[in-house]
Amino acid sequence: MSDIMTNINLSSQSNLLEFDPYEYNLQDVANPELFREIYPYSEIPKIAYNHRHVPINMPEHIYITDTTFRDGQQSRSPYTAAQMIEIYKMLHRLSGEQGIIRQTEFFVYSPNDREALERCLELGYTFPEITTWIRASKQDFELVKNIGVRETGVLVSCSDYHIFNKMGLTRKQALDKYLGIVKDCIESGLRPRCHFEDITRADFYGFVIPFAIALRKLSEESGVPIKIRACDTMGFGVPYPGVALPRSVPGIIYGLQHYAGFTSDLIEWHGHNDFYKGVVNASTAWLYGAGAVNCSLLGIGERTGNVPLEAMVFEYASLKGSLDGMNPAVITEIADYIVTQTGYDLPPMTPFVGRNFNVTRAGIHADGLMKDEEIYNIFDTTALLNRPPLVAVSSVSGLAGIACWINNYYHLSEENAVTKKHPCVAEIKKWVDQEYANGRVTLISDEELDSLMRVYGKDVLSEAGVHHSHYHAEK
Repeated sequence: MSDIMTNINLSSQSNLLEFDPYEYNLQDVANPELFREIYPYSEIPKIAYNHRHVPINMPEHIYITDTTFRDGQQSRSPYTAAQMIEIYKMLHRLSGEQGIIRQTEFFVYSPNDREALERCLELGYTFPEITTWIRASKQDFELVKNIGVRETGVLVSCSDYHIFNKMGLTRKQALDKYLGIVKDCIESGLRPRCHFEDITRADFYGFVIPFAIALRKLSEESGVPIKIRACDTMGFGVPYPGVALPRSVPGIIYGLQHYAGFTSDLIEWHGHNDFYKGVVNASTAWLYGAGAVNCSLLGIGERTGNVPLEAMVFEYASLKGSLDGMNPAVITEIADYIVTQTGYDLPPMTPFVGRNFNVTRAGIHADGLMKDEEIYNIFDTTALLNRPPLVAVSSVSGLAGIACWINNYYHLSEENAVTKKHPCVAEIKKWVDQEYANGRVTLISDEELDSLMRVYGKDVLSEAGVHHSHYHAEK
């Protein structure tokens, strides 16, 4: 009876007595567990249910961490040191005084990355805190131990796909190797952040939890906090309640807390978007107890990309009811900078940052937009993102679409705004109609419309004080 009673403890989270007689031990299997029924490879991966539901456990404080300079550089041309410094400065402004964007991580392998890291450290910003990332090797550890950061990520792949098929190790050998590097980090004064790569294809109770328990015990012995970043490397995570492990996002976060004893502030989620679940999986991780979600600006990352950082800024505000000091208008600056200064080809329909994200094309929609902006705009994009809603002029835009384009493109005040009855609108529509009567199939460009306004609407622009040949030059 006494042995059973030692497993009943008062939970600081639920404030209830909880009974759990299990402590999971490493299962050092002879053959890899590849979950072939779930991941047959020659077929679409399966979503299996066991109908086990875990409680929502939203932390009091949730944060965003950034991997733009690490995972975000793995699928594009590397940023220059100067570009990384400018982007880091904008991340700092976006984060706000409360540091909701808590950290950002850098590679340390090239002279360019090390220069950027050192120069960003010299800026002295508290947030985002600069951290690094290394593989679980002695050589990589030597690169970061004296570079001036307080925390480093350590790659600790946890699925048998990686342990057996990539590294050629047993689970016991992998665990011992990982623990050795983590101990090296602690001994040199660094906080380790363990990146559990490919967690959604890992044996959760046979390797993930026993490894996490070993890390927790090491943390308790050393007095140094150790974080776990749960990495959905292939985007296999599923947010639905009742899904079986290893694909269950709620189950993974709950298990790291309940079975391994990690508190929310020591758990991060890092997801990919291979199955279009990047954002919802990150939000689900928050809801079920992860203290941070790891993101990349514009979602740039391996294959289909990471969770877009800008998306989680708005998810944060939706869940918490406040931006808590974050400045979302900087998102527009960041996107413009990455596109214009690095040549990144940003898909125009990308939410919040794409050229067309708040552009309407249908004439009937433009008419509604003129009457009440809220009808066809997701929120006040002018105030929050410095992006006024626009219309694209085409064969179906009509007078209302052209008038709406004029008012929004030139930021005309209410007293200077034109209606669809204004003569310049009628003249421009005649020109547009003639273009399509002559066989045109493409949209009318902003530059074409601006030129037409210099002819037919010069009085409108003069009264509004618009003197430049292109509105965006004024921004």
